[in-house]
Amino acid sequence: MDYAIISTGGKQYKVGPGTVLEVELLDGTAGEKMTIGSVLAVRKGDTFKVGTPEIKGATVSAELVGQIKGEKVINFKYKRRKGYHRKVGHRQKLTRLKIVEISL
Repeated sequence: MDYAIISTGGKQYKVGPGTVLEVELLDGTAGEKMTIGSVLAVRKGDTFKVGTPEIKGATVSAELVGQIKGEKVINFKYKRRKGYHRKVGHRQKLTRLKIVEISL
């Protein structure tokens, strides 16, 4: 099974061909092709390479499926006996990607 460890938006993801994942917001429109150059490790067939910190020349091709909003997160602050409470909601903007190919 071929897979790669990529880094985008300050997070790391394990991806393989056909994987659909949601990452931090990236510029682009639906149907657009993009390449991710920050590849930390790759397993292709019997070979396994780990970068220091990235592998030179390794890329992951992806298709941008669409821009979405994540699940709503509620932040509630409260101090007892002081009459203080504060409720704030937040929805993160995300980009949905479909991995097409891993190349060394």
